[in-house]
Amino acid sequence: MSKNNYFSRIITVFHERTAPEEGYLVGYGALLQFYELAVPLPDRLAIISRKHKHYETEMWKVFTPRHKPEDTLMGHLTFALKYEGIELGLLKKLFQKTGPEEITTIITNEPTGQYSRKIWFLYEWLMDINLNLPDLTAGNYIHLIDETLQYAGKAEPSKRHRIRNNLPGTKEFCPLIRRTPMLEEIIQLQLSQKVNNLVAKIHPDIMARTASFLLLKDSKASYAIEGERPPVTRAQRWGRAIGQAGKKPISKDELIRLQQMVIDNPRFIKTGWRTQGGFIGEHDRRDGTPMPDHISAKWQDLPALIDGLIAMNQKMEEDEIFDAVLAATMIAFGFVFIHPFADGNGRLHRYLIHHVLSRKGFVTPGIIFPVSAIILERINEYRKVLEHYSQPRLDFVKWKITDDHNVEVLNDTIDLYRYFDATKQAEFLYSCVRQTIEVTIPEEVDYLERYDQMKIYLDNHFEMPDKTVALLVRFLQQGNGKLLERARTKEFQELKIEEIQAIEAQFSEIFLNKII
Repeated sequence: MSKNNYFSRIITVFHERTAPEEGYLVGYGALLQFYELAVPLPDRLAIISRKHKHYETEMWKVFTPRHKPEDTLMGHLTFALKYEGIELGLLKKLFQKTGPEEITTIITNEPTGQYSRKIWFLYEWLMDINLNLPDLTAGNYIHLIDETLQYAGKAEPSKRHRIRNNLPGTKEFCPLIRRTPMLEEIIQLQLSQKVNNLVAKIHPDIMARTASFLLLKDSKASYAIEGERPPVTRAQRWGRAIGQAGKKPISKDELIRLQQMVIDNPRFIKTGWRTQGGFIGEHDRRDGTPMPDHISAKWQDLPALIDGLIAMNQKMEEDEIFDAVLAATMIAFGFVFIHPFADGNGRLHRYLIHHVLSRKGFVTPGIIFPVSAIILERINEYRKVLEHYSQPRLDFVKWKITDDHNVEVLNDTIDLYRYFDATKQAEFLYSCVRQTIEVTIPEEVDYLERYDQMKIYLDNHFEMPDKTVALLVRFLQQGNGKLLERARTKEFQELKIEEIQAIEAQFSEIFLNKII
């Protein structure tokens, strides 16, 4: 606990994060400082400006002096819940520090207040104990999550606290996502309806071929993200698995089955749940010391974490209102952060995106978003959203090197994987989905329609086999509308000069919008 008796203090820098101006640290930041909580900083902190300014930056919320809370535990907790939302991991660490007595006193002083009731519910929910307090018998029910700040799930009443628990997850696994202007803008575009309208306008044959191409493209990209170049047959096999996404409910057995599909040769990789530590990163070339970029959840915690993830996924499926892309974010990124397998986690993480979107009815059956292909195009952004979660947590994981140059985690870390802010990941995934609907699918449909026009021309004039048409179009694309000398003298030596010129002219008109 802090050596002084003040929660709030004037800061310009807090834990290496520079404030936009000098101000009083309040809310979660003040509680973290005062109680010396060993938790990652919230994505955004709050200060009270000495000026009458109220604004927000990427990492700060700046309030005017009239917003300054009472400099007490209750004052800063109330401020945090009112203006910053719910930070489950930080709150649990705080409650472990305060113990039940301070929280009981807060609630006894104001048993029917909306914020004291929220604190009461959160304490008992997170700590899994009941305080020595009687159930409430009067008063209106209030929602736990303020839906102007964070996205909430379907509400379940808690009679004891007269609270509607609208946390989207369970005690074992519950990431949260903040409402941001970017997310609100994309959600209002109703992309699910947009893609369904798009599909309805496309000839079924073209759509089926588009889906087939995008499926294989996505499968290859998922391997490429991991730095692998699998044989075509292996990519096709995983593509077929992606095509089945959403048909079977997620369970522990299903996750293991999917991992076995990913691992081509299990001779050197043990399939199934990890039974040792794990990390992502490099080894020091001199002595083999691990250099982690991400440390996986302790293998002993995997049963509770995976049970929690599956339970939350089930809740999301039953909640018809909760946004599909936000649900996919929490489940898929939660899975890859836990990293429950020795290998295959990345591909399964991206499979889960397809799975949740399908189960939530975001897309027409048979349509697969090439999420991995878009991620591969934006690989640096993808790495940043993964690091946004992983890097701050490295400071709170104590580990030692094992004899086989792995890591063994020494402290209790389960809550780092249970409770996290998935806003950055949601913004990234939603932007990828938007790109798929607004750019990738229309471009592929447009290409196939042009290809069919070219094929009709070639069929009518030259009666070429399909394989020859495909080869010719590919050569013309490589030559920017011109058939290069090698192709003229080898694969297409039977064509006369004037025939080649006619084909080039037709290609330019169809594909390059040029009339020659």
